[in-house]
Amino acid sequence: MSQSCSVKKCTRTSRWVCDCCQQNFCLQHLNEHNAFLTSQLNSLNDNIKVLRDRLKTLNIHTAIANSRRKLEEWRQDCYKKIDYLFEQKCQELDQLVEEKIRQQREELNRIYSKITELINAQETTRQDIDLLILNIRLLETNMNNIEQTCFTINTHPLVIDDKFTLIKTTTERELDLLTLSPVYRTMRYPKESFVSLISNDRYLMMHQQPNLCLVDREMNIVKQKLWSYGPIWDMCWSSTLDKFIVLEKNNIYLVD
Repeated sequence: MSQSCSVKKCTRTSRWVCDCCQQNFCLQHLNEHNAFLTSQLNSLNDNIKVLRDRLKTLNIHTAIANSRRKLEEWRQDCYKKIDYLFEQKCQELDQLVEEKIRQQREELNRIYSKITELINAQETTRQDIDLLILNIRLLETNMNNIEQTCFTINTHPLVIDDKFTLIKTTTERELDLLTLSPVYRTMRYPKESFVSLISNDRYLMMHQQPNLCLVDREMNIVKQKLWSYGPIWDMCWSSTLDKFIVLEKNNIYLVD
């Protein structure tokens, strides 16, 4: 038995069943249906051309500029840490030599003062002369040793873990809670503790009533000190001072 066209108010007999939508159409509405689908293809074709042109002009450097800037900041920060450690070790090396020189300078001045004293007095003994000769020879030996001093520098290769920097694609201003790590460790945090937290490259500083605590990367308390002052309003780390700063209502404290 023949069926009617699926289009409302059309009384014509169906001539075709559309495979994609399973509707019956008469010849006229079949052509209209086909024309409608074809027009959608044309519209999609126009859209894809627009996207193709847009892709050609897409500036990838602009898209990743902020991320590159963060990577560059991380690199510069690493350089600063290496330079800081280098300067510390250079100062340590200089201090070792300067201390030896300072000791010899003091001994030289002492001998010189003794000789000057004896010359001004125009009186001396063979014992004084022998002792001065002995001290001068010892001073010469020490100075020779300083000139021939060698230092052994033990260094280890700087191992950089690729996990230090992780790159993940997200939509701008999107907060992806799935990127949060599982709970690493639970610490005791008394209710009376002040809520401020601050960290530097090595430690996290926090208040655990009644102490001010330094916590390492493994979340172990490595140092703590009784906080006997007023409420803590805020804390920060000063790379210039190389100290933590604790702010009260009327006072500022520096913490090593």
